[in-house]
Amino acid sequence: MQTSAVSFRERVDAALADPTLKIAIDRTTGTAERKRAAAVAAFAQFEAARDRGQRIKDHVIAHLDHYLLEFERHAIASGAQVHWASTAQEASRIVVELCRQAKARRVTRVKSMLGEEIGLPHALDAAGIERFETDLAEHIVQLAGDRPSHIVWPSMHRTREQVSVLFRKSHRAPHRDESIEAMVDSARRELRDKFLSADVAISGANFLIADTGATCTVTNEGNAELTTSPPRVHIVTAGIEKLVPSLPHAFALLRLLVRSATGADVTQYTTFHCGPKAAGEQDGPEEFHIVLVDNGRTKMLADTALREMLRCIRCGACMNHCVVFRQLGGHAYGGTYPGPMGAVLTPVLDGLAHSRELAHACTLNGKCQEVCPVNIPLPTLLRGWRDRSWRDGLEPASMRVGLRLFTFVASHPRLYRLGASVAVGVMKLFGRGGRIRRMPGLGAWTAHRDFPAPEGRTFMARYAGGEGRPR
Repeated sequence: MQTSAVSFRERVDAALADPTLKIAIDRTTGTAERKRAAAVAAFAQFEAARDRGQRIKDHVIAHLDHYLLEFERHAIASGAQVHWASTAQEASRIVVELCRQAKARRVTRVKSMLGEEIGLPHALDAAGIERFETDLAEHIVQLAGDRPSHIVWPSMHRTREQVSVLFRKSHRAPHRDESIEAMVDSARRELRDKFLSADVAISGANFLIADTGATCTVTNEGNAELTTSPPRVHIVTAGIEKLVPSLPHAFALLRLLVRSATGADVTQYTTFHCGPKAAGEQDGPEEFHIVLVDNGRTKMLADTALREMLRCIRCGACMNHCVVFRQLGGHAYGGTYPGPMGAVLTPVLDGLAHSRELAHACTLNGKCQEVCPVNIPLPTLLRGWRDRSWRDGLEPASMRVGLRLFTFVASHPRLYRLGASVAVGVMKLFGRGGRIRRMPGLGAWTAHRDFPAPEGRTFMARYAGGEGRPR
C-alpha cells in the first residue's frame, strides 16, 4: 500500500501529542521486551540458533530460484494450485478473481501483513465481497476502521478501555463486565457464525516448505485453524522470501521467531497446510490456492545493499526495542511495515521519494540489530537509504545548506569551540531545574518534551581544563 498522504512530520506530531497512545504502546512493547529477555536468557543455545537461522536464510536467498521451483512442484503434487504475482495489484487481483470464481459472498481472513502490503482488505471491499478479520486484534482494527500499527499486535495503539467502548458499540451481544476475558468472549460470539458460514478462507504463511509444498502458519488464538477448515476454498498469500528448504529448517527458525516475537518457547498453534483435503478426510478445503508474491523482493535480491533484509522473519522484535517506535507507534511510519524494518522496507515498496524521512528518524543506536533473531544489520541498511537520498537529490535545500554550514564550522576548530561555548551559554539562560521547556530554535523538540539543559562548560573546555583525564 502507498505511504500515507499525510506528511511524516504531521503524523509524528499527532502521535507525540496523544498521551493515550503512549500508554498503549508502553503496555505492549514493555511486556514484549521483558518476555523476550526472559526467553532468551532461558535458551542457552540462542546465539548458536541465531547463527544457524541467519545461515538458513542466506542459503535460501542465494538459491531462491531453485527453492521456488521445488516448492511449486511439490505444492502442485499435493493438489494445490500455485499462482505468481509480480506486483501488489496483481496479487490482489488474483485473490479477488479466485473469490469470484468460488462465488464467494463471505470470506474470513487470518492476519497477514503480506495481505496488508498488497492492499487485499481494500480490494475485497471494493469488489463487494463481505470480509471478516478473525484475529482478535485485526477484528478490533476492522471495527474501528483503523490500519494495523504493529506486525504482531495490529491493535496495540488502542487501550483495553478503548476496545471495551468499541465492542459495546459494535457487537450484537457485548460484554457485561470490563475484564479482558469477557471482551474476548464477546468477540468469540460475534465471529462464531462468520467462521462457519464463510465460502473462502484467506491466510498468510510464516514459512513455505520447499521439499513438501506445505505452508506453515503460527498463531496463538486458534482462529487460523477455525478460519481455514470449514470453507470450500483456502487461499494463501505469501512473499517469495518465506521459503525454507525443509521442515527441520522451519523448526529451527520457529525457535527464533516465537521467542523474539512473544517471548514464548512455542506458540499455541503451529499448523501446516499441504493441499486440499483428500478423499475420506473430514475437514479441509476442496480447493487450495497459493499466491506467491514478489512485489519488490527480486529487486531487493539484485541489490547487494538490501539483500540482507530478505532474511526478515517478521517477528517484530526490532520495533519492540526501538526508542523511536516506542514514542510514536506504528501509524506514524505511514506505510504497511512500521519500526526499523519498516523504515528499510517502505522505500522499496512505496519509493524513496515518498519515505526518505523514515531513515532519518532512526537514532542508529543499534538495538534493533542486537535483538534481530537473524542478525539483519538494520542500522547499516538505514544509513544506506540516507546515502541514496543524498545522492538522488531528495534531501531538501535546507538540509544541504545546513550540512555545508556545519561542515565549514566543524572544519575550523576555533570557530567550532566558539560556537559551542556561545550555544551552551544561551541554553543556560533558558534552563530551569536542569531542563529547557521552551527556547527559540528548539520548538520541534520542546513542543512535546523538555530538552536537557547543559550542566556546565562544553566538553572541550572541560577536557582542556583537565576534567575527566586519567590521573
